[in-house]
Parts: sequence; structure tokens; C-alpha cells
Amino acid sequence: MKKPIKKSWMIASALTIGMAVLTPLQAGATEVKTTDSSSTTTIQLEQKITGKIKGIYGDGMNIKGNDGKSYFVSFYKFSTEQIEKMNLVEGQEISVEGSVVESYSDFYTFAVYKKELPKEVTKEDLTKLEKMFNEIKKLEKEVSKEETEEETEEEKEKKYEEINKIYEEMSKITKPYILANWQPQSYEEYIQEFGFNEKNIVIKENDTTQLKAIYAEWVQLVKSGDEEKANDKHDELYKILQPYFDELYPPQTFEEFVKELKLDIPAETLAKLKPVFENAQKADKEEDMELSNKLWHEIYQMISPYIKPVTFEEYMSDFEFEVSEADKMQLKPLYEEASALDREGNTEKAQEKWEAIYKILEPYFEVNQDTLISASKVIINGQDYLAE
Repeated sequence: MKKPIKKSWMIASALTIGMAVLTPLQAGATEVKTTDSSSTTTIQLEQKITGKIKGIYGDGMNIKGNDGKSYFVSFYKFSTEQIEKMNLVEGQEISVEGSVVESYSDFYTFAVYKKELPKEVTKEDLTKLEKMFNEIKKLEKEVSKEETEEETEEEKEKKYEEINKIYEEMSKITKPYILANWQPQSYEEYIQEFGFNEKNIVIKENDTTQLKAIYAEWVQLVKSGDEEKANDKHDELYKILQPYFDELYPPQTFEEFVKELKLDIPAETLAKLKPVFENAQKADKEEDMELSNKLWHEIYQMISPYIKPVTFEEYMSDFEFEVSEADKMQLKPLYEEASALDREGNTEKAQEKWEAIYKILEPYFEVNQDTLISASKVIINGQDYLAE
């Protein structure tokens, strides 16, 4: 059975035919082995970079270095409070010191993982957790490496199963400590987070009475470690809250859907499109994914003739690197063929053209990929921040 395709992805893909390629690995300095016993990661020499912030994310930022290179800097070693004090803004000048790593997964070391654990975890349990954590890292690296090599799906699945088993064993160790330190929200705090008040949605008095009682039971079940019963109780909460969620997030109307498309669709086609759209929404609500996928694909087929294709020049302008004229001459006819085949719904042949495009562009992505820095020091606005 194929993985369900979300309608939002289908429509977004229809409106912007193209691709995104992520190339996470980057070498940038003389390689050395870490002496940190909490990690088996291969790291590189400390490096200092200065540049301007291009993008800010929860776990890091993109920097365009003064050396012309692009960097992704991880904040994993810093606390939330430190990051808030930095008051980062795109376009700011910033200096960073840290180690160059091979992949994004290398940012998450055992030292980082350990910071999130309760202080009461014993040294004995920390030793067990570290051993299991490093085993997971080893398996993840093997799986990542094997993605580019020939390996059966069965062999990959076995490694994923092993990773899940280790996570489960780690959870058995950490769960008692976490539950002992858990301070549950009050019911009032819990219900406020949904944002009902912001839309002036008032929960009925009899529903509030039931919700408070069920929430109290859920808290006790979580504290006792009875996950199965706690999950059942949580489902009870959401069953009562569902009508309020429907009011908070009303389904998109057909008129809103068409307006978002920004397409010049004739009235005759809109008349045919509306019942299909309404049936697709109904299938979504009933979680009939097979029917939902079929109907959203039908919607895409109906609107595709009115989608204005992105020109080759617009497509190429999205890349932050220059492509040689010789490669552009190869890429342009491939892009135009791929776009035409996509609009015709001939996805199999279109995929062949996109793969040919990827093959030409891949060397450019490899050369221009971000250098990954695990930051240990950040200097911004004249202030130094050291990793905790």
C-alpha cells in the first residue's frame, strides 16, 4: 500500500512544478577524532567564521560567510534562554566558533541528550544510556551510508527495528525519572493552550465538568506509567473537544480554495470541480485515504490545464549558484519536457526527465552545500555566548 499523499502537497506541487535537493554532507577542515567519550562522532578542527545571518530556525541558523561560503550552525549546545538573549535577526553580522561535522545527525551528541534528562539519573544508568545512544548513532550511520549502496529493504528494515528496540530500552530507563519530575499543567492551563478563547469559543458547562474529571484521571494514569489506559483517556478528552476543534478550525470553503489557487478557471469547470472538492473533504474527515487520494488527484487533473508553468529562467533563478551555459543548454529542454509531461499527468515519463535534471545539477549542490558547524561560541552585538 502506498503512503497517503496529502492534498496540500499535491496542490502545492501542481502550482510550483520543480524540485528540492538536500545534500547534508560537507568536509571543510582537517579531520581529527573526538576525545569526548560521550560520542563516537568523527569531528573536525575548531573553526571560526564571520558572516551575516540568512535564516533562523529552532535548532540553528544559516550564515553567509564573509569568505563567500554558506554555513549551517547548530544551537544544540546552547540553552533556550541563551538563544533568546542572542535576539537573532536576519541580516545581522555574527561570529561563530565550533567544530565542523559530517552530517546533521552529528549535532545531536550524548552530551546534548544528557542535558535534557532529570538530574536524578544515576551514573550507572547514564553509562547504560550512553552505550545505547552510541549504538543507535552507529546504526544510523550504517543506514545513511547504505542509502547510496545496494541493500535489500529487508536488511534496512532490520536496522530500523533494532534502532526502535534500543530507543524502547532507553525509555524504560528514563521514564521513571521523567515521571517523578513531571509537573502536570492545571486543567485551565491545558485547555487555554488550544486557543478557544482567542476565537470566543465557549465550552459548555457540562462538557467542562466531564473534561476536568477525565483530565484528572489522565494525569493519574500518566503518573502511574499506564500508557495504554492513559492514551484511551486522552482519546476521551479529544472526543468531547472535537466539535470545538471543528469550530476553531472550520473546513475550507470551495470559494476559499479556488481563491487560493489564483488560477483563471472557467465557470463551467468550477461547477464540475465543486462537488469533487466537497467529496474529497468528506473523505478526509472520514479518514478514507484511498478515496481522498483519488479525488484530490482528480482535482489536480481538472485544474492542471489552467496552471501557468514556471519558466526555465524562473526555475533556475531559485538556485544560489551559477550553472554553466553548456549545462543550461542541456537542462532547458529537459525542464520544458518534464513540466509538459507533469501537466499532462504522465508522471512516469516526467520522472525520467526530472532524474536527468537531478543528475546534471547534483555536482553543483555538492560543491555549494552548507558547511555544518556545531557551535561552541557565538559573538553577536559585542556579546560572547559560550555553550553550556
